[in-house]
Amino acid sequence: MSRLGKMAIKIPSGVEVKTDGKNIHVKGPKGTLSYHLIEGITVKVTDGEAMIEKNEKIDLPKPTHGLYRSLLNSMIEGVSKGFEIKLGMVGVGYRAAVQGNFVDLQVGLSHPTQIRIPQGVNVTVDKSITIIITGIDKQLVGQFAATVRAVKPPEPYKGKGIRYENEYVRKKAGKAAKAKTAAG
Repeated sequence: MSRLGKMAIKIPSGVEVKTDGKNIHVKGPKGTLSYHLIEGITVKVTDGEAMIEKNEKIDLPKPTHGLYRSLLNSMIEGVSKGFEIKLGMVGVGYRAAVQGNFVDLQVGLSHPTQIRIPQGVNVTVDKSITIIITGIDKQLVGQFAATVRAVKPPEPYKGKGIRYENEYVRKKAGKAAKAKTAAG
């Protein structure tokens, strides 16, 4: 049994957790999320706490218990506080803009790149170089941030590209120029 999976999750005020057989529904001030539970995993809600219980008679992989606890904890945190990821753009002429349901990126490619914003994710651009991605679904926010970063990941020589807010890019030394010698 997982040590983390056995830990209770405190439910903040204003958040409601319900189960109906195989599904779990979490409702809070920011919205609602639901997730399908596999056979052998149940959720019990008592006194403002939620517990994930694993049926020992059903053979499940060991990490499953902790995984479902982590998923439920992320759902509760998402509907109460939400998630935010900031991306910065480094490079001359690099800029971003939100146009309807698309993020328009100009990152030194021969054409502007547009990425569709998925439903449930909000995107704002600050000073045309900082992209702020927010939402209640941790997986959706993280996946969209990774998709945007993948358009132009930071390169190791000058550090140009799209990077996470606190990401450290280790720079490499370029080729050293060889001195010309007079042949003779």
